Amino acid sequence: MVTPSTPPAGSSGRSRGEITAALTAIRGGDKEAASRLLPLVYDELRRVARRMMAREPAGQTLQPTALVHEAYLRLFGSGPVAWDNRAHFFVAAATSMRRILVDRARRRRAGRHGGGQRRVTLDEAVIPSDPPPADLLALDAALDRLAAEDERASRVVHLRYFAGLGIDETAELMEISTATVSREWTFARAWLLREMRGARPSKK
Repeated sequence: MVTPSTPPAGSSGRSRGEITAALTAIRGGDKEAASRLLPLVYDELRRVARRMMAREPAGQTLQPTALVHEAYLRLFGSGPVAWDNRAHFFVAAATSMRRILVDRARRRRAGRHGGGQRRVTLDEAVIPSDPPPADLLALDAALDRLAAEDERASRVVHLRYFAGLGIDETAELMEISTATVSREWTFARAWLLREMRGARPSKK
């Protein structure tokens, strides 16, 4: 079983080659590779966690470090894993963090017996300006549907919105052109907005 511990500072400077090698070892069944991977990706995962936690309500008890560790344990505790590349891994990590926060939102809502539901607003980085507030649980369901319809667009959303990567960074990580990232991002923003309003767009 993987037991995360806080890696030493400066781990973000590790080479991409080391991350790729660790992911390859994981795919090959190396049981120690998960422990080797964490220090290589820890700083980036904390950045993703901080970005996601910043959208949570005041008084949230879960801390970014705890979110990273819980997400990491979920990633490796659900059976065999085989990520194709760095992009695939970071999308999986962001999805795991999203699931944890959604589970907590469900528990909070259940504790209120359906009243006073917390609302979150999707900023202009996700959908066009002046959107209506969107419930976190509805957004989660919409993201699942987007993944089923267009996996690449879903990955772009996770890397752009949840991981906070720019167009160039996303393109490099996914090994696609910046034009493709921009096209997928534009489509995904419109898709999520219209999905939550009940009308799905088509990709041109």
